[in-house]
Amino acid sequence: MTWHGPAWVAGTEVRLHGTGRWEPVDGRYHWAGRIEPEPRLVRLLRSGRREVELRVGDRTVRARLSEVDPWGGVRVTGVGAPPWPVRTDD
Repeated sequence: MTWHGPAWVAGTEVRLHGTGRWEPVDGRYHWAGRIEPEPRLVRLLRSGRREVELRVGDRTVRARLSEVDPWGGVRVTGVGAPPWPVRTDD
């Protein structure tokens, strides 16, 4: 399942593109996404901050900022239920 929409990271509104998968090796759901270019998050990541809270709607999860891509977007990852709505038919 893929998801695209607004989110909040470290108090900053962003646009998130995410996807996830069930990982049979560890039995957990792993999700990842790309946050569209946002200079505040790039500065936050480059200052050494990795662990953040990510909110989509009324759901907040712990996430990890991992890298800045060549276009200025920031990769974010997490384990467990994703922050975006999950359809039951997926």
